[in-house]
Amino acid sequence: MRANRDGLSSACAIMLRLPPERLFALAVTVALASLFLSLSIGSTDIPTAEVLRHLALNDNSINDRIIDQLRLPRSLSAFAVGGLLALAGALMQVLLRNPLGDPYVLGVSGGASSAVLGGMLLAIPSLWLTPLAFVGALASTFIVFALARSESDPGSTRLLLTGIVMAAGWSAIISLTLSLSPAMQLPGMLFWLMGDLSNALRPVPLLSVLALGLAGSLWIAPRLNVALYGMEQAAVLGVDPARLRMQLYFLASLLTATAVAVAGAIGFVGLITPHIVRLLGATDQRRLLPLAALFGGSLLTLADTAARTVIAPMQLPVGVLTAVIGVPVFLVLLHREKRL
Repeated sequence: MRANRDGLSSACAIMLRLPPERLFALAVTVALASLFLSLSIGSTDIPTAEVLRHLALNDNSINDRIIDQLRLPRSLSAFAVGGLLALAGALMQVLLRNPLGDPYVLGVSGGASSAVLGGMLLAIPSLWLTPLAFVGALASTFIVFALARSESDPGSTRLLLTGIVMAAGWSAIISLTLSLSPAMQLPGMLFWLMGDLSNALRPVPLLSVLALGLAGSLWIAPRLNVALYGMEQAAVLGVDPARLRMQLYFLASLLTATAVAVAGAIGFVGLITPHIVRLLGATDQRRLLPLAALFGGSLLTLADTAARTVIAPMQLPVGVLTAVIGVPVFLVLLHREKRL
């Protein structure tokens, strides 16, 4: 019976695999569909044809203002944040050589969130929140790998467990920060911490960081393909493991910090998306990384659309919806890892 189930699972996985050109076409189609859906649905529903007209022309109508000033910036910001988190997750999984790698699980997101909340508590200008988040994310990454460096394999279970414990430590620091925060400031901090895109109305910097991060990731993608077999094997084939790890530290921390500084701690996007891409047949990092960015952006755009429409006019924190999806997926992956 178990053999039949395994065979059925393998057959389903093979059926899902698509040629590269069709996979990219699917990713672009899903991305465009998620953006148009986000622009169309809300407290005021706007037909797709009218959305296209308002994007092309500026008639200064109410619907035009809703699209240009509210929905389009927020939708593009959600897409960029999702792409940043998915790309960071894909890089983390290569660095760890573990499918459970994710900025949220390993404490990178927690380090960035702690730094930003500390900045909010001290009333530091918002311009400095992204650099603070980057410092917190980078510090968390270095601490995790420093504590687990005694293990010969950087993708070991020891490293993953160290990251989980580090995430718990950051959670305690976040709780302490919130307990010390003024009552007037606390609701906004809590809502931001659960994942909030309501104030993410400047998508250009986010999209710029995503483009730069993707370009840097594609530049090292051939070395990442080699690193999948282990850093020792990569060293034999001419790859400098220390340099590659440093590049991955920097890229993953920058991507995570940018997303956290704008939208708060949104978990599980970086965990789920690379697995979806691999299930569809992309294993080469030169294809997997851009596809992860596209599907991650689409996933968070759809989640944000649901967050602001399910109980409209009230809004749900988007991080709650991604957690509802991500927690069962994480448990399934953990159970599968245990079986293997």
